Amino acid sequence: MRTIDWDNKKNSIIMIDQTLLPGEYRVIECSTIESLCEAIKSLRVRGAPALGAAGGFGIALAAFKSSASSLEGLMKDIESAGKTIIATRPTAVNLSWGVNRVIRSVEDARNIKEARMFALDESKAIADEDVKKNKQLGEYGASLLDDGDTVMTHCNAGKLACVDWGTALGVIRSARAEGKDIRVISCETRPLNQGSRITTWELMEDKIPVTLITDSMSGHVMRKGMVDKVIVGADRITQDAVFNKIGTYTHSVIAKEHEIPFYVAAPVSTFDFEHLEEEIEIELRKPDELKYFGNHQIAPLSVEVYNPAFDATPMENVSAIITENGVFYPPFLLEEVKIRV
Repeated sequence: MRTIDWDNKKNSIIMIDQTLLPGEYRVIECSTIESLCEAIKSLRVRGAPALGAAGGFGIALAAFKSSASSLEGLMKDIESAGKTIIATRPTAVNLSWGVNRVIRSVEDARNIKEARMFALDESKAIADEDVKKNKQLGEYGASLLDDGDTVMTHCNAGKLACVDWGTALGVIRSARAEGKDIRVISCETRPLNQGSRITTWELMEDKIPVTLITDSMSGHVMRKGMVDKVIVGADRITQDAVFNKIGTYTHSVIAKEHEIPFYVAAPVSTFDFEHLEEEIEIELRKPDELKYFGNHQIAPLSVEVYNPAFDATPMENVSAIITENGVFYPPFLLEEVKIRV
């Protein structure tokens, strides 16, 4: 199934619970805004494009669950739900993009029934478009990979970070579909191990050769000539920086030092054309993510913890940005990306 979808019989959201992978594959249901927000906060659903779909489906869910007797009342309910959903992950721009896109689609409704239909149609369109755009992105990105390449990636930018196919891993899937022999090195991606738990699981399911390393090994493998290219996803791309899972910046510095191409793969919906790096709030996660590994305590409980979810990679460290509209090279003129949206 898709990473996240709509249950037409129950008018609820269904998704793969990514916190259980790779040990267990389970599909869960979110029938309330509260359960959806919990799923987003706890990373049961995660990844920029998947969060865009979650935001859209969340507004549809709010429309169907609203008890308002008037269209005005329903609009207030979905706008309130939208604010609550957006607040769960402040750094990832796709979440607010999905929420706002579906809210705008409802503004032309003439009654409650039509509002619900508009919200559901638009949220499903977001999900369908995500799959299509990721495959377009993958085709463009595949041209950057050569037969025999070993590609390093960080965190998870595969089908589980999207509705399907993936961004960074989508490029690899597309290259493999073209018959290219591509191998992958996946960083574990501490502290929540999306690389070891999810990326390796995805690639092994697709029978794509993958080797797992710790985050701190990336410099070693690049210096040893074991990496030909680096491809990562993105949670937000501003005019001057790429925001992605913490650790991405470090990999970009090492790749630049060793003259290894560093590519970012992301749909245009991930671009934030209005802001600069310094204006973006970076989400801080709970200290227990560093104090515990699973249920096992690995640090003193009283130690001070700094646990940002993301870091910012400056554009000068990026070799190219791969989108569904093509590949963009430095100097990055975001207005050009915007025009081609």
